[in-house]
Amino acid sequence: ARSRTVGELLAPTSPFDKKCGRENWTVAFAPDGSYLAWSQGHRIVKLVPWAQCLNNFLLHGTKDGSQAVGPRQSSEGGPRSKPCEHVIDCGDIVWSLALGSSVPEKQSRCVNIEWHRFKFGQDQLLLATGLNNGRIKIWDVYTGKLLLNLMDHTEVVRDLTFAPDGSLILVSASRDKTLRVWDLKDDGNMMKVLRGHPNWVYGCAFSPDSSILCSVGASKAVFLWDMDKYSMLRKLEGHHNDVVACEFSPDGALLATASYDTRVYVWDPHIGVILKEFGHLFPPPTPIFAGGANDRWVRAVCFSHDGLHLASLADDKMVRFWRIDEEYPVQVAPLNNGLCCTFSTDGSVLAAGQDGSVYFWATPRQVSSLQHLCRMAIRRVMPTSQVRNLPLPCKVLEFLCYQI
Repeated sequence: ARSRTVGELLAPTSPFDKKCGRENWTVAFAPDGSYLAWSQGHRIVKLVPWAQCLNNFLLHGTKDGSQAVGPRQSSEGGPRSKPCEHVIDCGDIVWSLALGSSVPEKQSRCVNIEWHRFKFGQDQLLLATGLNNGRIKIWDVYTGKLLLNLMDHTEVVRDLTFAPDGSLILVSASRDKTLRVWDLKDDGNMMKVLRGHPNWVYGCAFSPDSSILCSVGASKAVFLWDMDKYSMLRKLEGHHNDVVACEFSPDGALLATASYDTRVYVWDPHIGVILKEFGHLFPPPTPIFAGGANDRWVRAVCFSHDGLHLASLADDKMVRFWRIDEEYPVQVAPLNNGLCCTFSTDGSVLAAGQDGSVYFWATPRQVSSLQHLCRMAIRRVMPTSQVRNLPLPCKVLEFLCYQI
């Protein structure tokens, strides 16, 4: 089936714009669904209230179940301003961005908490932008003001991800072969450098409980890190070319990785087993030629909030929607030169970035079965090793472990 186009946000063009530097490498939604951010190319990031986009796309209200975001409340309970657009000049080419919000109960890991320059309240929403010169700039989404300028990477900051637990722990992945962990509640103090990648690091993603970090890069391995001890848990090996994107499922039981070998793998990250393979070239290339089919290179992969659907984006000018229990895409859509994709917070829309612009599609929607909802509830709190020890029939255990 062909996916239905919802709308598009186009970057303004100039007759003197150069093609190089206009790439939109990253699109992100705020955790509460209030804002959409994307790189328009060159130095510009645009922030738009998502409710405003839905109104423009005629997708709000009962059609897709999305809820408009009203005026935000201050930490003291008083009314604050209505969300508004911001255009931010980051000062250098933007390669990555992430939106993160604060939970006041999550304290800084810093020992000395007597004085901090910034006090992030419940109403705080931050935008992190990773730049070509290795810097990371932190902005207040509601005002568009620059808060922090983090300087430690020596190469392009290729990806950024906030811990989902509201602690404002930020991890950056860079071409300098390192991942760096920053504590924004400690005024952006760099807590740890994670080393182990032999080449460029392309992407990173937290598990839903923030305990595990996945990182991928210009090597065939997928790295998993223990974020309590800042140590490497394991390497997942199976791809035949550079791995460029990764994301955990909403219950943390699955990990999807995308590679230039024309495949998306779905792993059990707890035991390092490949559960599913989604190919973008048929017949699939043999390992020795896996890097040669560059018209089928997979650029991005993301999980929907329902835990049943994935989206992938490849160089064959197609966006594909997959179900984790089916072999072939359930929906497809055309997109030239696609570079990144992500689902909206409620999962109703997929946003994909191209050259400075963003395109949107309605995602496959269906009511999840009670069995799947129960599986997700169990897997949110139990790793595979604990599930396997439950006194349950084999078929039930296989279902809980996503093996059927």
